[in-house]
Order: sequence, then C-alpha cells, then structure tokens
Amino acid sequence: MSTIERGRTARPPAPDGPYRRRRTATALGLCAALTLACAGTALAVRSFTHGGYLAPGDPATGSYAEEAADGDAAADALLSGPYTERPAPPRVTTRAAADRAAVSGGAAAPAPAAPPAKTAGLPVSRPLEAAPAAVSPAVGPLFSPGGDGDADHHCTASVVHSPAGDLLVTAAHCVHDRGFRTNLVFAPGYHDGVLPYGVWVPSRIDVDPRWADDRDDAHDVAFVRVRRPHGSAAGAQRIEELTGAEQIRFAAPAGLPTRTVGYPDDRETPVGCQNLTTAVPGQLRFDCAGFPNGTSGGPMLTGVDPVTGLGTVTGVIGGLEEGGDDATSYSSRFGPDTAALYRRATAERV
Repeated sequence: MSTIERGRTARPPAPDGPYRRRRTATALGLCAALTLACAGTALAVRSFTHGGYLAPGDPATGSYAEEAADGDAAADALLSGPYTERPAPPRVTTRAAADRAAVSGGAAAPAPAAPPAKTAGLPVSRPLEAAPAAVSPAVGPLFSPGGDGDADHHCTASVVHSPAGDLLVTAAHCVHDRGFRTNLVFAPGYHDGVLPYGVWVPSRIDVDPRWADDRDDAHDVAFVRVRRPHGSAAGAQRIEELTGAEQIRFAAPAGLPTRTVGYPDDRETPVGCQNLTTAVPGQLRFDCAGFPNGTSGGPMLTGVDPVTGLGTVTGVIGGLEEGGDDATSYSSRFGPDTAALYRRATAERV
C-alpha cells in the first residue's frame, strides 16, 4: 500500500490521473522549489526521493544487482537502532519435521518447505477487520533505515520457495520508486524489536519492466533474492532453511479462502484477516478493513498448514491504487507474467 493512501481518507484523483504517493509529491515539490526544470532533470529528482537511496538498475529488464556495500551499510544502520538479534529455537517448517519432532520428543531441524499436507479451514473473519496475528518466521517487515522519509518499516515481504532458497516476494512499489531502493533490510519473524532470524539484505531485485517504466498496477510484484550482510562462508544457511518458505501459485482462481497478513508501520507485530478473494480486471480483491500503511507486500495465503503456519502465496497487497484503501486490499494477478518474472528471478546467478 502506498504511504499516503492506506489508513487515510481517500482523495479524488489528481487531474493527471490516479494520485501518487506522498514521497513522489515531495520530490516534485522540492524540484519546483529549487526551480529545476523537472521534465528534463529526472536524475536530479531521483536523487532527492527516499533520501537519495536509489539506483537505476536496468530499466529495460527491471533488474538490479545490489552493491554489497549498500546492503551492508543498511544492515549496520538498522542494527545500530533499538533492535536485538535474539536467535529463535529451531523452526519446524514441514509436517514431516513436525512428526519427527513428536517422535523424538525434541525440536526438529529446519527442512525446505513442502506443500502443506493438511490445511486450516480459514473461516471468514468476523468482523471483517484485521486483528493481531501470530508471528510467522517466513513473513516480516521491510525496513529502510537511513532517514529516507519512510517509517522504520514501510512494507511487508515473505519468503517463498525457490531452488536457491533465498527468495522473497513483495510489492514492486515497496522496492522500486523511479529507481531501486538501496537501503532495504528484511527481518523475518520480527516482533517487538526482536530479530529472531537475523537480518537479510538484497543481492538482486527483479520487477516487471512495465512497472519500472510506467508503474503499471497490473505488475506491482517484485522478487528479491537475499543474503546475510557482510558476506558469508560457502555453504552458509539460506533464509529458506532457517525460516521455511511459503509456496507460490500462479493463475489461482478467485474465491479461495485466503489469509492476508502484514505489518502496519506503527506496530511491532503483524495483523491478519481471512476472507474469500474476488476478481476484478487484472487484480485480486480482498475485502477486510484494517490493513494500513506498512502492510503493502504482505502475502495473500491459501492452504495454510495449521502446524507450520506456512501456506501458498497467490497475491501480495499492492496493485490497484498500490494496495487499495482501509476497507479493501488488492493484488496484481499472479498470472503468466508473474510466473515469467519468478523464473527470471530464480534463474539469474547472484
């Protein structure tokens, strides 16, 4: 969700089309104040947006390989604040692991995520309003330290299964705003200032070129490959091995029982809500109040395993109006284009 729309009274569209986010307007206002010829100085405007934490990447492909120094600096900035890395106990990430733990009487070692063998019923929430939700190791907030104008954590992301075990999915507007954001830090399972699974920074970000070019709301999806900051030894644990991972499904029909989860930017724990999705052109619609700023990129999950808490991502909060308003959330449809983006993100070497 955009930082101006979610949780606030809706405004009528601007004369030149749907209204944009406050940080875009701020950059343009600053441009005018400095008497810059905005139309001819895109790079100058870009340097002000998000405090300058942007890189052009490759607009033609919608990809960006982050400089290691940028990610390391962002992680250091976050860890210099009021946050504590406190290792969580080993995470049971599959039903098979849970069964082994039950037999052995001890905690099972994490294993790669597998499709749930049993799913929760996901009854519709009553009332239809997001409420405090259990923390999931595979879901967490995206932080953007460094005084870029956003709240401490401005969006939500989730770990999804991939061959390399290092992939997140979120909304494109969370990671690309007329350039790729270079100060992102992901904190899986975050709660109350505690970082139970450490912090992770991008090694590569992929968005659809149509988002990079024109913010096409049918393509408000991003895949982010992550690493530990400051390098790691060969064979080091990947994020999916530590937290487990959601599955991902493309071309899922509307009408599925769905749990949507996100971290509001003024809360230290997630909120969630359950309802059936409906289809609108190019989008999935999820009606439930209470998903304000910060919940953009949060997963829409089906088939949630009641033991592991893992499910299948069929959308992320974003898309139309960069996520909707306080009563309704949207997601760009995960169709063939999103499937192609996933294949590209997982095929590229980092």
